[in-house]
Amino acid sequence: MENLTDPNFWRTALESIRDWFLTDVLVLANLVQLLIIAALFSAARFIAPRLRRVLERQLGRGSLGRASSILLRNVAALAVPGTWLVLQWIVYLGAEHAAQPSDLLRITVSLLTAWIVIRLTSGLVRDPGWAKSIAVCAWSVAALSILGLFDSTVSFLDSLAITAGGLRISALLVIKGVLSLAVLLWAAIIASRIFERRITQSAKLTPTLRVLIVKLFKIVLISIAVVVSLSSVGIDLTAFAVVGGAVGVGIGFGLQKIVSNLISGVIILLDRSIKPGDVISLGDTFGWINSLGARYASVVTRDGTEWLIPNEDLITQQVVNWSYSNNEVRLKIPIGISYKSDPRRAIELCFEAAEEEERVLKVPKTNVLVKGFGDSSVDIEMRVWIQDPQNGVSNVKSALLLRVWDKFHAHGIEIPYPQRDLHLIPPADVNVRIRGPQNGSGRDMQPETPDSAGDSSEVAA
Repeated sequence: MENLTDPNFWRTALESIRDWFLTDVLVLANLVQLLIIAALFSAARFIAPRLRRVLERQLGRGSLGRASSILLRNVAALAVPGTWLVLQWIVYLGAEHAAQPSDLLRITVSLLTAWIVIRLTSGLVRDPGWAKSIAVCAWSVAALSILGLFDSTVSFLDSLAITAGGLRISALLVIKGVLSLAVLLWAAIIASRIFERRITQSAKLTPTLRVLIVKLFKIVLISIAVVVSLSSVGIDLTAFAVVGGAVGVGIGFGLQKIVSNLISGVIILLDRSIKPGDVISLGDTFGWINSLGARYASVVTRDGTEWLIPNEDLITQQVVNWSYSNNEVRLKIPIGISYKSDPRRAIELCFEAAEEEERVLKVPKTNVLVKGFGDSSVDIEMRVWIQDPQNGVSNVKSALLLRVWDKFHAHGIEIPYPQRDLHLIPPADVNVRIRGPQNGSGRDMQPETPDSAGDSSEVAA
């Protein structure tokens, strides 16, 4: 690492590169080979589109088998490097037969062969990101090996190192760690997906237990991948003891809510109080559980809105699970009729409306009760059962109320408006008697009511 700050190191390296360029590159044989390589690449770019169209026409006919179709599709995707490789091989074999210099042609053929083989192999990986990463890394290693620069590159990367205490970290060590971690994580994800498919097909496990097992298995695999990748590059895991203590303190203070949600999610999966597919209501949110995550639960409402509710809220707040033990839910629908209408006939019409609604269950039976005598109406309550609350509750109530409305109007059952009766009491007669004052200086007026007509009391002026 100290060489990177030494001017003499860079001066020597530049001089070596210049000498190599002048003695090995700027020679007539190599320049001719470079021109041939460029010409062949241009010819491949010209031929490849026509070849690709021919292959696509063959694929469009649909007469090929599955294996042949996959092969032709991969060949069409590699039309340019494939055509270039064929042309390079022809020219290279001709130069070898004529005993002409062909080192650059041989290197180009080897690089193209390695690239095509790696691309075809990485095409087996479904994830485009992983496929591209694997192809680039594998081809870089193959190119360095073909050019004879692999050992020198490894030595150079190993020299770029820093030392912290007893730990030496080099660029080569970082690259090895990243590559091993990427490979192990990829293998862990593939293994977890296979395990998840097996678990989801098991009919003996409940949905919540399946989710819990899959998540725990995935966490264990990822943890093992991280530990193995760190150990594979020679990092002592005991050095992370202090860091682990600091992380624990940070979790205790800054990550309290996150840890609380994680633990709440595990509790929910263990006690099976909420599972995917359940219909719940939390506050003003009503919907069904779409998925259970490590930090939150996804609840989809009837209007298509997806709410991400923290797991802690599902533990600490009151949650109504409409389908906890079973999917049967009873709905209470209040109805008011006029005092002039027959409540028995109204109850019969409510039963008829419930029987005509498809989503209302026949067992348990519908019940209609008179709840009381209100200020403006006779209060009736219709109680019906449904078994598909995930399809909505308000829409069933609306359909039943519309049926009741039609039947009430058809049979003369009146739905009253709110009303008030006001009773006005007429005022009593008031008699007024005028009496002269004793001193004769003025008059006093005193009202007299029928109850106080014989009262001789006076009010002083």
